Amino acid sequence: MASRLSPSLRAVARSRLVSQRLSTCSRYLATAAPDASSSSTGTPPPPVAPSDPKLGKLVDDISGLTLLQAADLVTLLKTRLNIQEIALPAASAPAPAAAADEAPEKPKEKTIFNVRLDSFDATAKPKIIKEVKALVPNLTLIEAKKFVESLPKILKESLPKEDAEKIKKVFEAHGGVVVLE
Repeated sequence: MASRLSPSLRAVARSRLVSQRLSTCSRYLATAAPDASSSSTGTPPPPVAPSDPKLGKLVDDISGLTLLQAADLVTLLKTRLNIQEIALPAASAPAPAAAADEAPEKPKEKTIFNVRLDSFDATAKPKIIKEVKALVPNLTLIEAKKFVESLPKILKESLPKEDAEKIKKVFEAHGGVVVLE
């Protein structure tokens, strides 16, 4: 029996669907753009009556709100409906134009140096070994000799400019060639 009723039920459902589509189309046609004669007079088109009277009441109530009340309504709706803010990318500010007479930026002066002993005079070898032993703590005389014989080597790392210059002067006074990196 269900198989006999199904074609008839389908026909009824189709007729309802067609009637709903026709009412929707007529509603859209009523809100279509006004013709040229009404736009030239400057009168606004008549307001569209909502299909649900409850929605019409809401629209009237919301349009009567002040700006502050509307802002409060938006925040209340966001919290109640759990709507999160979406951060939009901000437009970047334009880069300031460089002045034509302004000198280009100089690179920052280096303040931390590594002291490297590159070479020395053969006659100054004992003095250089003594200075290396004094400069590097916990070195024995034999380790200092091996250090000096395997040049170039870093004597000290990450020294301020003043300390690096002092060490350079001491080694150059004894006949060594020192480079600040």
